[in-house]
Amino acid sequence: MPTDSLQTLLDRDRRAVRASIDALASWRPSENDPPTPCAGWRLTDLVAHMTVQQRGFARALAGERTMLADWEPVVHDDPLGAYRESCAVVLDVLDTRVDPDAPVLLPEIRDEPIPAGMVVGFHLVDNVVHAWDAARSLGDEPKVDDDAVVAALEVARAVPDGDARGQEGSSFGHGLPVPDGADPWTEMLSRLGRDPGWTPAGT
Repeated sequence: MPTDSLQTLLDRDRRAVRASIDALASWRPSENDPPTPCAGWRLTDLVAHMTVQQRGFARALAGERTMLADWEPVVHDDPLGAYRESCAVVLDVLDTRVDPDAPVLLPEIRDEPIPAGMVVGFHLVDNVVHAWDAARSLGDEPKVDDDAVVAALEVARAVPDGDARGQEGSSFGHGLPVPDGADPWTEMLSRLGRDPGWTPAGT
């Protein structure tokens, strides 16, 4: 977990959510559905996943008990509109007072409750990495604040590289070797199974 205070982490998470929205600004779903760094996913699939993740985290942090079925992606007729709406919902929750020790249920991760402060860290990683995914799919670079990337890296270093990483629908693949002297982006992406050099042209 990052050593930053929860309020600092929440601020970085909120900025990462907005960066993920900005990463999709040039996308025209009716005209283009490019490949993504997530194997087998087009951008429409990724955005459907991102949308249900935002809604799921919002519900969980608000104290709801969600089920695995609540986290199944659905492709919407207006994927960008649905994603922006989901971000507005999760930002509302992140703007409220979050008790770092409050128990949160994330059925995708484990059966036992997880402290809310740790959940915010997971959500930060999701948003930073998915902002990169979306931007790279469109041939761009994500505009995520450096401090949010560093905080996300600290969380990523603690993510187990277990069997769940290889399951269908997993957000992250098995870790890749981290080059010596890697910058925070390269280390984080490699640890989470992303090829930092991925481009749509290379698929």
